[in-house]
Amino acid sequence: MKYLVGFSRVFVGVLFIISGLIKLNDPVGFSFKLEEYFSPSVLDLNFLMPYALLLAVVLVILEVLLGVFLLIGYRKKITVFSLLAMILFFTFLTFYSAYYNKVTDCGCFGDALKLTPWQSFYKDVVLLVLIFLLSFNMRFITPLFSKLNAVLISLFSFLGCLIFAYYVLMHLPYKDFRPYKIGANILENMIIPEDAPKAVINYNWKFKVAGSEKVVTTKGSYPKVDGEFVGVDTEVVKEGYEPPIHDFTMEIDGEDFTSSLMEEPKLCVVTLYDIDKAESEGLEKINALSDFALASGYKIIGLTASGSNQIEVLKSKYNLNFQFYFCDETALKTIIRSNPGIFVLNNGTIKDKAHWNDIEQLDFN
Repeated sequence: MKYLVGFSRVFVGVLFIISGLIKLNDPVGFSFKLEEYFSPSVLDLNFLMPYALLLAVVLVILEVLLGVFLLIGYRKKITVFSLLAMILFFTFLTFYSAYYNKVTDCGCFGDALKLTPWQSFYKDVVLLVLIFLLSFNMRFITPLFSKLNAVLISLFSFLGCLIFAYYVLMHLPYKDFRPYKIGANILENMIIPEDAPKAVINYNWKFKVAGSEKVVTTKGSYPKVDGEFVGVDTEVVKEGYEPPIHDFTMEIDGEDFTSSLMEEPKLCVVTLYDIDKAESEGLEKINALSDFALASGYKIIGLTASGSNQIEVLKSKYNLNFQFYFCDETALKTIIRSNPGIFVLNNGTIKDKAHWNDIEQLDFN
């Protein structure tokens, strides 16, 4: 039992540290995932929406610290029971998401490793078993260091997490795991290979026949049924191939300009996923950026999911003289963790990107 507890201690501790650090690398992205959980269609906890980023930072730092505490054997009772409470909550959350198909990616490992809802749930069940094992065998969890050294390690771990969190919040994630990282070509990441697996979808056709409802399932063709058509529901039996980038567009009034803009040799793009939530300090820098980009031979455009009225108010208030295009809000949040954010394209390839704090460091050469 001693060796099993030792294995569980290392496995759980290391996994919590890795998972926490990956999310700490991108706390804004994790906050978007929490907002998805808080939405009316999932847990309906709208009152928590304004605190999503704060909760994201607190949760990931706690996750890292609990992993460190477990490994060094510091405050073992509080640590193990805190781990147990956390994993019970996340096991419920992943089961709820998987069973009701509410959230397709739990965000456990950020964008570094995508897990399906059921994979996330099974992972949490394994961790739950191991933590239960630890909770009943805490006598085998012995401290690795003296009390003073354990306190110092814990303190430095906490301070390190705080400093790292502040850095990535004021700039961008230290490591970019998304398909929009520097060097990636947007159009290439939108291609679906000819031999890619196709989605298998069942069409459940509903008819009223002799006063009762009858459901006929096909792969898409309309069935021949002697009755009144009521409606049709679709059910994804097997997911098909989805390219890394699948929701990126550059539209004006429904017309797609993506292909032509991706051919621009020098294109500077300002992203604003939500104009109303944009940082005013960042918006004040955009005008100077526009002048510099134009002087460097770049075409400059804006991408937003906000409406035309908001765009006009923004352009008037900050004296912006470039065209705005529509893009999906989720795609804009994925491209760059800043509002506003800026990225530079050369023929569809992302040459550079920056948080609004780092506009002056953008490479226009």
